[in-house]
Amino acid sequence: MSSRHAGKVAIITGASSGIGAATALAMADAGMDLLLTARRTERLESIAAQIRSRGRRALVVVADVSEPGFSQRLPALAQEQLGRLDIVFSNAGYGLERPMHEMTDAELRTMFEVNFFAGVALLREAAQHMIARHRGGHLLMTSSCVSKFALPSFGAYAATKAAQESVCRAMRFELAPLGIEVASVHPVSTTSEFFEQVSTRSGTPSEPIHEHAPAWLIQSPERVARAVMKCLDHPRSEVWTSHLVRASSALFTLCPSILDAVLRREARRQRRRREACSTPS
Repeated sequence: MSSRHAGKVAIITGASSGIGAATALAMADAGMDLLLTARRTERLESIAAQIRSRGRRALVVVADVSEPGFSQRLPALAQEQLGRLDIVFSNAGYGLERPMHEMTDAELRTMFEVNFFAGVALLREAAQHMIARHRGGHLLMTSSCVSKFALPSFGAYAATKAAQESVCRAMRFELAPLGIEVASVHPVSTTSEFFEQVSTRSGTPSEPIHEHAPAWLIQSPERVARAVMKCLDHPRSEVWTSHLVRASSALFTLCPSILDAVLRREARRQRRRREACSTPS
């Protein structure tokens, strides 16, 4: 990893597990200091301890990113406590398995507050902070491969991810003259707590990741972290960890009927699963 990142300061939201935690450790290995935020104190402190064992500083802030004004305060906190701000990785977010017609207004608005509005608020505030200090910087946001094609029962989640991608794309060219890079990150299925948390939030039976995704679509959080670090060295507008899925998304755009066939099959699979779970044994 390039030593040019040594001494830089990064903010990571959703840093207590999965992609956020893996990226935090990768950044520490590259010589960065970090401000970590999430809702689980013990998990955050564990990641922070690992960062400090690498000889880097770690500031822990336990909070929900959707708290009013919280995202806007993070850049100033990084500057005050760690001395500067160079990178922001807006990674906090969650999924919910629910047909759109069954979602409540509250569920839909809360998902957008966490996945979209809080993250965008952080990027906007960080951009203003970087512009004022004339240092440039790098802003990233965890979107998803489903930003390109929504799955049945995950329409709301996919909508937040598509919105994230659109904002990042626009900001990339708005901020380029000011030396600030912007990228959206598009992982596929990762071996993290994501699907367990989806099950808990949705009130649906837990579905092991290997049961709904083929092996070639399952990746580790560390793989995503490596892709993020590569983007810091070689900036690009979109960070993908699967060339095949990226190519497939282009094919789906060119040939919607192919995507329709895929989604029709996935919808049938979901219905059979729900029916099997609701049938008394």
